[in-house]
Amino acid sequence: MKRVVISEFMDEDAVADLATDHDVLYDPALVDDEARLMSEITTADAIIVRNRTQVRGALLDAAVHLKAVGRLGVGLDNIDLDACKARDISVHPASGANDQSVAEYVLTSAAILLRRSYDGFDAMLAGDWPRQRMGAGGELGGKTLGLIGMGSIARQTASRAHGLEMTSIGFDPFVPADDMIWQTTGHRDTVKEVLAEADIVSLHVPLTDGTKHLIDAKSLAAMKPGAILVNAARGGVVDETALAEALRGNLGGAALDVFETEPLTAEAAEKFKGLTNLILTPHIAGVTADSNVRVSAVTVQNVRAALD
Repeated sequence: MKRVVISEFMDEDAVADLATDHDVLYDPALVDDEARLMSEITTADAIIVRNRTQVRGALLDAAVHLKAVGRLGVGLDNIDLDACKARDISVHPASGANDQSVAEYVLTSAAILLRRSYDGFDAMLAGDWPRQRMGAGGELGGKTLGLIGMGSIARQTASRAHGLEMTSIGFDPFVPADDMIWQTTGHRDTVKEVLAEADIVSLHVPLTDGTKHLIDAKSLAAMKPGAILVNAARGGVVDETALAEALRGNLGGAALDVFETEPLTAEAAEKFKGLTNLILTPHIAGVTADSNVRVSAVTVQNVRAALD
């Protein structure tokens, strides 16, 4: 019987399923107990993580029996892929299992920011009737959605946007010109073209040396006045200080689910104080009760296959 350590939360039915034929340690708080995690990893054949557990360095050095890493999600920047490959450790993201959740997050966040009719709770309770102010927002229909990166999540976002009578455009240097996606999403040759045309810009790129602060002060200045930015990809792709300044200027709004500092600290969040056109969420765009079931089931299947 192989031993599996699970250091972050997942669907408990999936945990129970895995435990029918493996020795499973499930502790969602383990990620925050470095000493215990280091101890438990020494006898693990597999580890299942989300985005906070850092599968690199000392952890990998201690994981002398490790054969597989199951990732409850798709981003792999918390996993040293080269080191895993050198140690013959396979890495298994839950590809596709939370695409729908992220796509819905992008569009619902954009709708909230455009409509601006969901911030009147206190005024209404106080007996005010801010109908003119709260009825002055916009609609998704007729707007242009700009997608930077055209992976599976971006494609699902575009598909849903079309159902809302939106137009989509996109840029991705790694997607060939004859890809089917360009039949429904307008191909653009540069990020700058997307920023200049889109009413809503959604980011779908990994964090690399080439995408670090891809959206900086210059990029934000190139966006249409009143435009919306959504980043549910990776923190660091957006220069947060520049974004805060743009939100105090011509940018219509932004939704951030990922941050340069995660978890977001009070100090790191100070730059956002006083902004009313900003949605902040704790890296949960891909996490819903529904997606957790799918992601967990796929991860159990992946890890089980890797260990058999």
